[in-house]
Amino acid sequence: MNTNSYERHVHLLRNFIAEQAEGCLKEPAHYLKYPFIDPGSVYSANLWDWDSFWSAYALLNLEGSLLPVGAVTPYAKGNIHNFFDHQQEDGYIPMMIEKGKTEEPYLICKRKEGFKLNMHKPFLSQHIALVSGHCGDYEWARPYIEGLEKYFGCYDRDYYNENCKLYVWADDIMIGMDNDPATFGRPKYSTANIYLNAFMVSELKAMALLCGKWGFMGRREHYLEKAKTLELAIQEECWDPRDKFFYSVDVDISTRRFDWFHTGLGVFWKTLPIKIRAWSGFIPLWSGTATREQSAYLSALHLADKNTFNSPYGVASLAMDEKMYNISATNNPSNWLGPIWGIVNYVTFRGLMDYGFKTEAEEIARKTVLLFGSDLEKSGTLHEYYDPSSGLAVMNGGFLNWNMLVLNMVDELAGRPALASYLRERDY
Repeated sequence: MNTNSYERHVHLLRNFIAEQAEGCLKEPAHYLKYPFIDPGSVYSANLWDWDSFWSAYALLNLEGSLLPVGAVTPYAKGNIHNFFDHQQEDGYIPMMIEKGKTEEPYLICKRKEGFKLNMHKPFLSQHIALVSGHCGDYEWARPYIEGLEKYFGCYDRDYYNENCKLYVWADDIMIGMDNDPATFGRPKYSTANIYLNAFMVSELKAMALLCGKWGFMGRREHYLEKAKTLELAIQEECWDPRDKFFYSVDVDISTRRFDWFHTGLGVFWKTLPIKIRAWSGFIPLWSGTATREQSAYLSALHLADKNTFNSPYGVASLAMDEKMYNISATNNPSNWLGPIWGIVNYVTFRGLMDYGFKTEAEEIARKTVLLFGSDLEKSGTLHEYYDPSSGLAVMNGGFLNWNMLVLNMVDELAGRPALASYLRERDY
């Protein structure tokens, strides 16, 4: 894409997002007692965990340029207020709060019926740190320190595998990457997904930062130590030195003894790699977990490979030579088996920037501008996900959410500090 086309598409995207952004800012409704941010499209009027985080991340970047200063902050804070308003006594927080007909949100009702469910993905501390860093005020969230401690306590009690020191999904419901083959359709509590664990590293670092800001220095050290322990487990269990890639792993490992069979050398390994190359293998770049050497392998061997992840429009969500690769239009589950997603492009872009691969990051940014700008010219809107080969929209027109991160990429390449700098404690 030449410079003129790039600038034209950036201009179109800025104008479109400026017109549409305020539509994501919602007033209190039903279960949601505080203002909040939704993803748009078919997800309108629902509050989602990582979706609301990324929407806030994109929208806060626009304050002072496309949006007035302070226009987004009350809604971003409202996301947090709403989630804590529905925290259960044992620390559980639902992943999604929606309009409904029952007395409580659907996920809380199901959990009270005895169903074991996943909880709010690891974006709660990051969300608070994001908003607080942006507005320069951390005191508004200080009252939630006890709730945060209970939230992490729930993760440690219900989703932590002590044997391998990694976190596991309870099942494949609402895991963010809905049909990720490493978890989708597999037994309960059997997958330590690299998505969950790499983002949890960032979540623990964000909690350490918050504890430091609030003066709880002992707790700051506690969460820094937890982040270190988790990073060591990711290195030991999820990094494959032969493939030079981070994988999700199967934790359902034990010696199945029967009578006098299997009484010799038993299973001594803690996990088995689930060797499916998904974009989540690049999240350790975002969290700072990858070593410098590993970052070079991820960039040169995988992100540069046009047979796997490197498409004309960004990073395929599943390697294009995997047997599960499929770009069918599907919702519930949404399709992460290869289509291009705006969030995949941004997280990978930011990780590359953090490790000094600016040229490679710029390539992803320019491809994203081309993808979204072309869609906007053809259809007048943006969509949820796209065909990696053709760039054609697959489904859900009107989806905004993390598609707005395209402007974060443009601004960060131009030298604007990334909002990610607010998210984590770096003092190791």
